Amino acid sequence: MKAFMSMDRRKFLNLSSLGISSFTITGFIPTTAQEIALGSNPMSNINPVVVATWDAGLAANLAAWKVLGNGGKVLDAVENGVKVTEDEINCCVGLSGNPDRDGHVTLDASIMDHEFNCGSVAFLERIKHPISVARRVMEKTPHVMLVGEGAQQFALSEGFSLEPDTLSEDAKKSYEGWLKKSEYKPVINIERKQATSQLDPSLMAPPKLSNGEWNHDTIGMIALDSFGNLSGSCTTSGAGFKMRGRVGDSPIIGAGLYVDNEVGAVVATGQGEDVIRVAGASAVVEQMRQGKSPAEACKFVVERIRRIKKDKAKDIQVCFIALNKKGEAGAFALHKGFNYAVHTKDGNKLFESSSID
Repeated sequence: MKAFMSMDRRKFLNLSSLGISSFTITGFIPTTAQEIALGSNPMSNINPVVVATWDAGLAANLAAWKVLGNGGKVLDAVENGVKVTEDEINCCVGLSGNPDRDGHVTLDASIMDHEFNCGSVAFLERIKHPISVARRVMEKTPHVMLVGEGAQQFALSEGFSLEPDTLSEDAKKSYEGWLKKSEYKPVINIERKQATSQLDPSLMAPPKLSNGEWNHDTIGMIALDSFGNLSGSCTTSGAGFKMRGRVGDSPIIGAGLYVDNEVGAVVATGQGEDVIRVAGASAVVEQMRQGKSPAEACKFVVERIRRIKKDKAKDIQVCFIALNKKGEAGAFALHKGFNYAVHTKDGNKLFESSSID
């Protein structure tokens, strides 16, 4: 297979300012706006922080922190972090996820750095780590997005392996359960899962789900490194039992993920179609640019979606997490049940997000 030629990406002007002052807090105490402030760091007066969606973010954050805590670069952190989730056999992100209605798992992912460089893949099949393919798209092609067969072809040319076209045991059971009615019906807050053995199960209270109920699963991650740079990543198996070819917000820069190193970074989870309608992630960034805190900015865009959806809002979930240039994190959701994980030098904690309902 013909290999793709490596080429330099156009670099945008870095508008970030590294002269950020910091202040110290004791422990992890969320404010009423669900925001977390950074403490001091002896390596720098800029303190790393990583934020990820759902309780799966706890394990993902640990991998990201291995990079950030050692003074590494944020882009490496957000890639390595979500790869943990893509690897999990009992997780419905990655190749273990639920299939489309024709029985095939298709994956979407995006990544974005502090210089507006970005890459994504959509409708990718049989490749284990779509987030890493998305990074290769960003770094080795003149494009932002590759999809379907073309994305797979590119991945193989870059040395990725073609995995078997089989379902995980959990996905197979879910698919068999879904086939009994063949009804597409989103289930909100489905991403909450059982804690892994190395994490404290008391932090979580996931719902008990029967076969066929899994619907969509995403992990998004945003982070700040000790150099003062932001990056973000997002990876998903998409909506379970979706129409073949359906793509949600996760691989769409500006919808599921957006990073502006002058302002902040945002990632979304939930009903992708409704995040796309409002260019959700970039809309949250613009609210932070106007002076809103991360939580306030997330709330502003969620409330807009609520107005658009009207009575139909009760059947969907939309959530955002945001991280500003000062290292303050916040979140907001349409309905209760969304949680997110935050890791700083003081530890790795799970927080319940504020919501409209």
